[in-house]
Formats: sequence, structure tokens, C-alpha cells
Amino acid sequence: MANAVLDNILNGLMTRYKERVPDVAGVINALIKEHVITNAAEIENDHIAFRTIGVPFLGIQSLEKIFLHYGYKRMDHYFFPAKKLDAYWYAPPSTEYPRIFISELRVNELSQNAQKIIHSYTDEVTVDPVEHINLDDANAVDQFLHSGLWRLSTVEDYQALAAETDYAAWVIYNRYYLNHFTVSVHNLKLGYNSIADFNVFLEQNGFTLNDSGGKIKTSADGKLLQSSTVAQMIDAPFADGRTLRISGSYIEFAERKVLEQFNSLPASEIKREHRREGFEAANADKIFESTYASQTFKR
Repeated sequence: MANAVLDNILNGLMTRYKERVPDVAGVINALIKEHVITNAAEIENDHIAFRTIGVPFLGIQSLEKIFLHYGYKRMDHYFFPAKKLDAYWYAPPSTEYPRIFISELRVNELSQNAQKIIHSYTDEVTVDPVEHINLDDANAVDQFLHSGLWRLSTVEDYQALAAETDYAAWVIYNRYYLNHFTVSVHNLKLGYNSIADFNVFLEQNGFTLNDSGGKIKTSADGKLLQSSTVAQMIDAPFADGRTLRISGSYIEFAERKVLEQFNSLPASEIKREHRREGFEAANADKIFESTYASQTFKR
């Protein structure tokens, strides 16, 4: 069942995201030009993702309250030991909405210097900010998701964090900004409805793909295939008056294959519930690197 408040919040997220990530319009326009779709509304958004920092009053436990309020349900937990991250995915209240993926940095596992830098910003937050939002006010939630929770970073702090963890540097600067949205390629027409074919289309149209772990990330069961663009670089103003080109956001692409028990269904009858659900830690681990310097140098 549609929820007008949730609709407005998701529209607000996507509006700002499209403004900041020109690749979105680029992909949509290329699909229209090749007559794969006639307008952007035909694209199914598989999921959207947020990054958070695991400190008191913030992190997953805070941000998830927004989406739980609208009927999302917390599902599987994922742990990324090398990146020092935890994550959960959230199932939507109905199938017209995207899944949500929220990750969180394990701050207490970082170096003392990185922890000190992070806390110098996040300690400005002394109460859970979500507790003070009217979650039935779409404008209030939209404003919160696009507002700074702490002061603007200095170049020195950003670079010190980036030297240890690209993830921490990204969140300290971008806060809760939408990290990516995801095109469900399996719902596109033949020739574009697999990750392999869609990647060919993307590269033919000049998009740079994240090749960490290979351009196609495949789950152990072979039922979830993902790829992503390399994050677009943005000119970011810092607190000390300097501007750096840093990693912004990116686009992900997902192919969810039909489960064995539904293989006999005609293509016209296949719905979301007939396909592979959830996420895959090994895939997500490499997708995270779409904003990492090891990938963004290619742009």
C-alpha cells in the first residue's frame, strides 16, 4: 500500500541524488536513446544505500528508525571484517518500494588517531537526532537526510581518515547523503536484462565500472549478480576554505535471477517474490569500493 510521506521522502532523496550524480541522467538518457525505456519511471529501483558511523546516538540504530516507521523490516546482518563494517538490509512495506541497505563503521576498531578525528565531529551530536524529527512530516525528514549532523570537515582531517579508511572519510564529509540507487536490470528488455549485457551497454556508452573483484560480482548461489559505476568526483568545499575533488555517489545495477521453484513460470507472470532476495556480503564488500580511491582514480 502506498505511503504518501514515504513517497515524498524517496522522491526528495532521488531528486538531490540525480543533481549530484550526472551518471544517473546519463544512464537514463542512453536507455531512452536505445529504446530500452521511454522514461525514467519504468526503471525499478532495487535498493538504495546509506552509510553511517557507529558512535553513540548515531549509526544504524538511529537511522533505521526512519524507515522502520514506514513499515520497513530489518532483515539479515552482514559483517565486513577487512573494512570494519556492519550492515543490515530492510525489506519494504510493499513491492513498489526499494529495499534499503544501511552500513555502519566500527569506529572502535580504527587507530586511535582516526577515532579521535571522528569523535571530534560526531561528539557534537549529544542526542539521537531522529528522536526529534516528526517522522510523519516528509519535509522534515527530507531536510534531515540532507543536513549536516556535525561541522564541515577540514582537508587535513579528511585526508587523514582517507589514508586509513575511505569509508570514514566519505561519511565524515557526506554524512547521510544517499550513497547509491540501484537499477534492476532483470526487468529490462532482452539484450539489456542481464548484468553481462548491461555492462557492455554501459561501457559502450562511456561509463566507468568498478572492477574490484571483477566487473560482475556474483553471489555464491549464482542468483544475485551486481555491478556499479565508479563514483563521480565532486568539487567539495572544506572548512578551511579549500576545495578538493573527492568521491561522491555512484549507481549500482542488480540482476536477481528466478528461484528454481519458479522456473516454469512464464516470463509475464514473474514478480519480485519469485526472484532471489536479500544481499551477499562478498558482493557488497567490493561494491563499497566504488567510492574508494583505488577505483575513483580511473575517472
